[in-house]
Amino acid sequence: MSLRIHCLLAFLLVAAVGCGPAAQSAAEPPAPAGPPAAASAPALPSGAVPAGEDPRIHEIVAAASPERIERDIRRLEEFGTRHTFSDTLSATRGIGAARRWIHAELEGVSRDCGGCLEVGYVSDILPGGTHPRIPDDVNIVNVVAIQRGSASPERFLIIQGHLDSRATDVMDAEIDAPGANDNASGTAAVMEAARVLSRYEFDATIVYAALSGEEQGLFGGEILAEHALAEGWDVQAVLNNDIIGNTRGITGLADNTTMRVFAPGIRPDADEAELRRYLYSGGELDTPSRQLGRYVVRTAERYLPTLEAQLIYRLDRFGRGSDHTPFFLRGFPAVRLTETHEDYTRQHQDVRVEDGIEYGDVADAVDFEYTARMTALNLAALASLAWAPSTPREVTVAGAVQPHTTLRWERGADRDLAGYRIYWREPTSATWDHSRWVGDVNEYVLENVVIDNHFFGVAAVSRGGHESLVVFPRPGR
Repeated sequence: MSLRIHCLLAFLLVAAVGCGPAAQSAAEPPAPAGPPAAASAPALPSGAVPAGEDPRIHEIVAAASPERIERDIRRLEEFGTRHTFSDTLSATRGIGAARRWIHAELEGVSRDCGGCLEVGYVSDILPGGTHPRIPDDVNIVNVVAIQRGSASPERFLIIQGHLDSRATDVMDAEIDAPGANDNASGTAAVMEAARVLSRYEFDATIVYAALSGEEQGLFGGEILAEHALAEGWDVQAVLNNDIIGNTRGITGLADNTTMRVFAPGIRPDADEAELRRYLYSGGELDTPSRQLGRYVVRTAERYLPTLEAQLIYRLDRFGRGSDHTPFFLRGFPAVRLTETHEDYTRQHQDVRVEDGIEYGDVADAVDFEYTARMTALNLAALASLAWAPSTPREVTVAGAVQPHTTLRWERGADRDLAGYRIYWREPTSATWDHSRWVGDVNEYVLENVVIDNHFFGVAAVSRGGHESLVVFPRPGR
């Protein structure tokens, strides 16, 4: 969807008047503390193949805390409602108090890591009538923390979740709308990611974003995506977390071992030349967002064997949407991470009991252990991408009426670049089934691999074995 921005996007570095952290329980689990750890990888012997796993990511996965995530979800529930049009002045109720609390929490994380986060707001005022769900002027305020990369800070990776909530009537800003699973769970994942990953130093920049205005029309995502364009961010991945805490579906099926990754395909504004390339050369299953989806699936297989990631080639659930959409529509790789089995009695419902059925999105219905594993998957994917080299550029493939296939690309200048890995698969497969480490080169010939019978891709690899997203090649000479 599109949005006419009427006011200059602002990144405010000072919280609103009256903000401050809420009182914390004495039983609150400790957060990671201390300065960021060094991120340098060991020197790679000449000709050696980088390792496929990094012990640091196993540590990162293990650090995701169900207790801290539960604390955050229950604290967000205590604000009563976080509706976009709810109270912004109260210190205890409404979206204003909630976003100031999140801001204060992230500032605390930054203090613990020696000021490694830039914490502020990215906001815009939407005039009334902009959308049927925007009857009056409203300030849409996102809470954002930026952890700058040390080697290639121009590369941006975003983890986000929306903090606003709703009840049955999407326009009712007064009724309680606890929004525990939709979407305090995703917001808690963002906050936990900041706590854990701020303990490390990364090559790329990581953005932690708690968005507003999702339930009124994905406006928080619109505003942050426009901000990214205005600031010239090279956004190489957006992990959008929306509804990640439920393990009992509407059908009664309980499952805490699977999750879904929604990965969109061709942008609706693709021009004629791009569409012709898809028609003649393929690639509709290999858009950047779908490569990101495959990356998340592969990360789960490597670092979270008890959580199966299911890749779904669609923008989102049928007839529904979330905040990865504005990024996808602007050309950024973006996916939605969500639970597999949704309980619709716990979404967009007034809190009540009716005919013996409990309705309402309350914290007691959230599986905090599962939410922590969903968060850990985000952490693993972000860390691996942040330690990986830049995505290869100018990748081409050639080999028409030949027995061999030739791939070419521009060599990157990343500090830890070890070389490149080529991927290929049969046309009937949706996953990369074959690969070959080819070293630090910018051209490679796959002998006796016929171009007509396969699809191909190229990924850059760091000395520590971290890979960029795979790039699907354009036709070359």
